[in-house]
Amino acid sequence: MAESRNPGNAHLQFLQPPGWPEPKGYANGIAATGRQVFVGGTIGWNEQLVFESDELAEQAHQALKNIVAVLAEAGAGPEHVVRMTWYVTDKHEYLANAKALGAAYRAVMGYHFPAMALVQVVALVEDRAKVEIETTAVIPVL
Repeated sequence: MAESRNPGNAHLQFLQPPGWPEPKGYANGIAATGRQVFVGGTIGWNEQLVFESDELAEQAHQALKNIVAVLAEAGAGPEHVVRMTWYVTDKHEYLANAKALGAAYRAVMGYHFPAMALVQVVALVEDRAKVEIETTAVIPVL
């Protein structure tokens, strides 16, 4: 069964099977129509490729800001994101910082929660990076 949790985005249909508990902070699935935008793996350094922090939540905040900047180049915003894959170097650090990560997410992305996956990896290409996020967005065609 499909449920629309985002009436401002008629091109998105949040997929919530009957009887399943409501997911917190992500969607089980999203059906979308429109122009697709793919943002490659984005890490938490600034526009000069400098890390301003070694804290996971602060790197995630910067990575999300970087994603929004790339989305803007296509005329998209956080509300158009349909999928994210987060790669972290330490799932225990991720879980221990859930509250700060949630605050960082909401500060940049608002209360729009796409389908998401979290994967722990041995390392990322940039040694100081603690998180890398891939994103897919769909912009409605007018």
